[in-house]
Amino acid sequence: MKAVTKFSQLDITKKYTYADYLTWQFKDRVELIKGWIHKMSPAPNVKHQTTSWNLTLLIGNYLTNSKCKAFAAPFDVRLYKVNTANVKIETVVQPDICIVCNINKLDDKGCLGAPDLIIEIVSPGNSKKDLKTKFDLYQNNGVLEYWVANPLEKSVQQFYLENNKYKYIKTFFTGDQLESKIIKGLIINLNKVFL
Repeated sequence: MKAVTKFSQLDITKKYTYADYLTWQFKDRVELIKGWIHKMSPAPNVKHQTTSWNLTLLIGNYLTNSKCKAFAAPFDVRLYKVNTANVKIETVVQPDICIVCNINKLDDKGCLGAPDLIIEIVSPGNSKKDLKTKFDLYQNNGVLEYWVANPLEKSVQQFYLENNKYKYIKTFFTGDQLESKIIKGLIINLNKVFL
């Protein structure tokens, strides 16, 4: 396959696969959702980055001696239903933060399959994508727990997969402690996240 060096060279009306994605050599960050290109926002703002950094530090410190590993964007997560061949995978996302407990899902390209927990941080302009498109995507691909952090509201919505559907647990705010349903003992004090 020929390398694509500019985003403008892509036909955004066409569906692509992970094999195509691997040939893209441009600086723009994109995700591939069910074969369709989704251009990601420019560099996140300071509140987004602060929230991401604080969550990554707290989670990373907790997982230091754990079999589970935390990863922050950019980090490719390839989701698939049937076939793991590059030419068949049509979804590649870059969650803000994800935790993977099955190390067999990790390879030199990222994560192949659903992480155990995904955290997306809402920025102006991407809340619909995170709350609807990615909610459905993560639910349908078996991500066990999903958090949506909102730095402007200083809140985190928590969802847990039960009977193949996300169950809304609660919205947590500064002053609350958020406990993971699947990573035992992981408790996040939101006073240390939203400063």
